[in-house]
Amino acid sequence: MRDLSNWKPCPAPQGFAVTGRHVMIEPFRRDVHEVALWDALGGHGINDLIRYFPNGPYAEAGQLSDWLEANQRAGMVVSIFRSRRTGDIVGMASLMRADPANGVVEVGSVAHGAAMARTPMSTEAHYLMARHVFEDLGYRRYEWKCHNENGPSKVTAIRLGFTFEGVFRQHIISKGANRDTAWFSMIDGEWPALKRAFEAWLDPSNFDPDGQQRIRLERLRESAG
Repeated sequence: MRDLSNWKPCPAPQGFAVTGRHVMIEPFRRDVHEVALWDALGGHGINDLIRYFPNGPYAEAGQLSDWLEANQRAGMVVSIFRSRRTGDIVGMASLMRADPANGVVEVGSVAHGAAMARTPMSTEAHYLMARHVFEDLGYRRYEWKCHNENGPSKVTAIRLGFTFEGVFRQHIISKGANRDTAWFSMIDGEWPALKRAFEAWLDPSNFDPDGQQRIRLERLRESAG
């Protein structure tokens, strides 16, 4: 744990751009991303992908953009993911509920389109997001929260190295129903080992000629700890 005797608040998250080996991250702009993001997330099928979001369902791209813009005005920082190979938009995630005074921020509104799901783009995007939070912004705690019924999100959080902290029962009312929320986090003291595992997994030597991983991220994290 770092020395907090001279702690100063972190900067509030802002839109940022970064290019990785597989994916590029850029701030959401309605005029650039509205239709392409809608299409990447499944068009009218987007409502299946975001069924655990507190918003929707949506009938058209403009409704999704309305929600994203409203949340950006309230402080949410929406990031768009592009494939570095094709330049196509493939997904999104957001930094939200930032608490700069205490160095805490959450990644949420995560949606991976079909072209991104279960590919190195997905892992790299979250590595780059976490690196930005811990190294560029200096935050102490990075959170992942999801509906407790959202099994795939919970599996993803654990795979990425977030630690499960428990379930907040009757946390909120979402879409007219109760939501129990599962909480996960990374903290700054864990980041160096998590970073080593991410970078080892993303290294080209970890993939065979067919693009299949040689060593799972979880195993690399065990050896990096």
